[in-house]
Amino acid sequence: MSHTLILATRNAHKVVELRAILQGAGLDVELVGADAYPEVPDVKETGVTFAENALLKAHALAEATGLPAVADDSGLCVDVLGGAPGIFSARWSGRHGGDAVDRANLELLLAQLSDIDEPHRGAHFACAAALALPDGTERVVEGRLTGTLRYAPAGEGGFGYDPILQPEGETRTCAELSAEEKNALSHRGKAFRALVPVVRELLG
Repeated sequence: MSHTLILATRNAHKVVELRAILQGAGLDVELVGADAYPEVPDVKETGVTFAENALLKAHALAEATGLPAVADDSGLCVDVLGGAPGIFSARWSGRHGGDAVDRANLELLLAQLSDIDEPHRGAHFACAAALALPDGTERVVEGRLTGTLRYAPAGEGGFGYDPILQPEGETRTCAELSAEEKNALSHRGKAFRALVPVVRELLG
């Protein structure tokens, strides 16, 4: 029997990415985005970890729709900044949303790290993905992409901090990788793939 699973996002790319992973694993699950339920309001991300924010969104959606729901939260964690910007990655410059804000966030971070030498520019993208059922059952999995931060942006692909993170073992930034290359090693791809056994366990 096919189950409907709802992903807490209005980003069509995320829906396509998770749908491909679930189908590739042979799971009989119909995945829809939050756009399918426009009456459900967006959830305030008041958690202090990626996992808490992912769970907040997944539970709210499962409760509102009566369907199993998946949500993710992710960001950039810089070693020398003690893991910041972390959950504040999308609003590091004090604002939220859009290309101009992405640029402002990136420029502020580069300015803060301008005198940090290469050996100390370690960072990783982290993603927590949560599955919540209407009965309150919950599971969280995590994925990360480790690398170092460049001194200047490179590449036109991706978004957010992609132009400054160079993955371990790569000579290019995330923004210089093809979509296929990035999906294969991205933090969100890893978290979504780690969800497969959880979906199989909870939805059959």
